[in-house]
Amino acid sequence: MNFLAHALLAGDAPALVVGGVVGDWIKGPLPAGLPADLARGVALHRAIDSHAETHPAFRRSRARVSAPRRRYAGVLVDIFYDHLLASDWEALQQRPFAEFRYEVYRAISARLTDLPEQAHVGLELMATQDWFHSYARIEGIADVLQRMSRRARRPNPLTGGEEEFLADAEGFRADFREWLADAGRFAGDWR
Repeated sequence: MNFLAHALLAGDAPALVVGGVVGDWIKGPLPAGLPADLARGVALHRAIDSHAETHPAFRRSRARVSAPRRRYAGVLVDIFYDHLLASDWEALQQRPFAEFRYEVYRAISARLTDLPEQAHVGLELMATQDWFHSYARIEGIADVLQRMSRRARRPNPLTGGEEEFLADAEGFRADFREWLADAGRFAGDWR
């Protein structure tokens, strides 16, 4: 769900980037036939997720989510963090955002046949609709949350979840900056 952060934290190795992005489409045991380099990217994705769940800043962000949406706080915070990364990219990264985005999309396209089929449509839409760019606008985040809400099996309060972000944007921003610095070190050590 926080595809952009996973792509960034994967570093420069294309297979880690692709495995990091596809990680949310692969639940449970890794599929038979997944190449080892992509499996390593999925493993990094899972390690970053575990690191986030225990990180004090991420936990503070989860606590900022109101009680009616608290069950979905982790999902919301993932999306908010991608929004903050995209909207603050120039302040956080030296590499131009457009260059980074299109390199990630090209890396995914080059390895699409190696990835589970259930991820193909989503990954193709990610590139053609330039999801990473849409994350920079709050309207893009609202759209992501609405689509996620419709895909969920059960009724949920994800639609309108951007209101949680807007209620304490500076608090989420401070948490995100702290988390990103630590996550960058964690991912660098893991790699």
